[in-house]
Amino acid sequence: MRQERSIRTLLIANRGEIACRIARTARSLGIRTVAVYSDADALSLHVAAADTACPIGPAPAADSYLRIDRLIEAARATGADAIHPGYGFLSENAAFARACDEAGILFIGPDVPAIEAMGSKAAAKDIMAKAGVPLVPGYHGADQDPETLEEAASRIGFPVLLKASAGGGGKGMRVVERAEDLADGIAAAKRESAAAFGDDRLLIEKYLTRPRHVEVQVFADRHGNAVHLFERDCSVQRRHQKVVEEAPAPGLEETVRAAMAKAAIDAAKAIDYVGAGTVEFIMDEDGAFYFMEMNTRLQVEHPVTEAITGEDLVAWQIRVAEGGPLPLSQEQIAHAGHAIEVRIYAEDPEREFLPQTGRLNRLAFPLEMPGVRVDTGVAEGDSVSVHYDPMIAKLIAHGRDRAEALRRMSRALGEVRIAGLANNVPYLKRIVEHPAFIAGGVDTRFIETYRADLAARGAGDAETMPMLAAAALLEADRLDVVRQARLGGDPYSPWATAYGWRLNDSPLHGLTLLQGIDELLLRYRLEAGEYVFEQGGGQVRIAVALHADGRLQARLDGITVRAEAAFDAGAVTVFYDGAAHRYVLKTALASGAEAGEDSGHLVAPMPGKLIAVHIAEGTEVAKGDPLMVLEAMKMEHVIRAPEDGVVAALHYGPGDQVEEGADLLHFEKTATD
Repeated sequence: MRQERSIRTLLIANRGEIACRIARTARSLGIRTVAVYSDADALSLHVAAADTACPIGPAPAADSYLRIDRLIEAARATGADAIHPGYGFLSENAAFARACDEAGILFIGPDVPAIEAMGSKAAAKDIMAKAGVPLVPGYHGADQDPETLEEAASRIGFPVLLKASAGGGGKGMRVVERAEDLADGIAAAKRESAAAFGDDRLLIEKYLTRPRHVEVQVFADRHGNAVHLFERDCSVQRRHQKVVEEAPAPGLEETVRAAMAKAAIDAAKAIDYVGAGTVEFIMDEDGAFYFMEMNTRLQVEHPVTEAITGEDLVAWQIRVAEGGPLPLSQEQIAHAGHAIEVRIYAEDPEREFLPQTGRLNRLAFPLEMPGVRVDTGVAEGDSVSVHYDPMIAKLIAHGRDRAEALRRMSRALGEVRIAGLANNVPYLKRIVEHPAFIAGGVDTRFIETYRADLAARGAGDAETMPMLAAAALLEADRLDVVRQARLGGDPYSPWATAYGWRLNDSPLHGLTLLQGIDELLLRYRLEAGEYVFEQGGGQVRIAVALHADGRLQARLDGITVRAEAAFDAGAVTVFYDGAAHRYVLKTALASGAEAGEDSGHLVAPMPGKLIAVHIAEGTEVAKGDPLMVLEAMKMEHVIRAPEDGVVAALHYGPGDQVEEGADLLHFEKTATD
């Protein structure tokens, strides 16, 4: 047993919200903190949250946050006697834990053998089988020959799930429904696994069609104690990545709950585990559950466990790493109420959750709302970079019961203010307000099953909302013209006083807004200081007062409404009645990608690296055929043919870096009679 030692200086080998969260607990314990940062993160929130900070390299994670040598060097240079890896990056890397040990630095996590045992999913399943933990039927062998994998998949029976043996987070994971799609699925899963983890080994499991994803938080110390802190339901997922988590799991029978908790502790004991860990299970409709994997780190969703238990899991981690016993025995651990967490991402749910990059022109959270917690690593004015995960924040709501937690979450989401780039806040609000989610016990196909209900076009914006957004855009433009004219020294110019006055102007104007995939054409005129919109033979008159802080007071046909507006590069987000409504003004710039596609030019939806090109000039393709694979933000994005046609010109090849909007290829549609 290691001798107890007190941590004086803690280096946090991570970034973003988890680095800020760890620093908060360390500060409360009187521990000095050290942040590390890449060139892209020099002004980031996690740097400001620490007592001191150390640069570790260029923006790409491979040259900074994944450089073990630079992290150890930073710890030595700053006098750190312990390193907390957070989650992601090197948090489950045995070589990093070993390097810390060799340098005499405490690693806030399990011992190297435990990380190695669980680092290979195949080896982990062998260990769990010997420990009596139930497993999903599958192939976990070392032979990775494609023929061996294909034979194993046929033996297991389709559909099957391909998973990266060396990691998680949905990377290197593919569902294959048919035998004829297996070879392509294996190739894609291996590429993504190699890019994310430096290891392309796969395992294959029987894919359960309507499973729930339930996990158990475990903790163990060096004194022979091992406990659980109850379970979490993480079934709402997109691309195999969690979106909503809650604790405890709704509708779980007590016998199943107790059996799952016991299996989780048995799993931890089987590898002499020390520290915080999460044992993940997949549960069938009949309540049978199977071991998936054990994450040897703190989970992204740990705040829901903290909310229902009242315990600080990072403080527990530090105490155990110092050699102390667990703060509580199993009998002393209790839970109260219910907690729900949502992950707020810079992504566009209406474009297959495509990650977004850009500046957060507006960012505000309901920090004073009872029962609500916000964990974030960005502030208003920061940018979401292509180099890292596009998470903006985690929002956690706790209530006396699930109904109260849901109400608080719905209201809190309605008070989040984000503008500058597309995000999933409105989508999350539709999830937590969906009747099936409110009923509880949804499976991992929830988003797929209710795709139409959750889509923005199903949200039912009031008919007047696009008009209010248009009026806000027009008023902002008018105020800018007035401001510029007055700065020019002629406050009495008609440009500085008139509402939309134009020389030789026509009385009726047209304006097109894009909302998700919908295009809205609005026609209006200006009359006596009001915007008058023509609608189905009638009119809607809107008078607006737009304040510098974004407050928007409007009178719609005599009815006064109060809202908030945030503007960014030809777009406006209107926050009204607990919901966010984002519209993009369709201009040559705003619709460049769409215009490019219409003209036969397919453009890059975001910056990234082309890792596969499936076509050549002259290739005939059918609508939906994969043309290229773009790697960005640690995920692969398949670019498909929009119509039947022929590739007339190809402008980039495998390995090329492309910017958002880059003209990838010229596509000629097949002529139709």
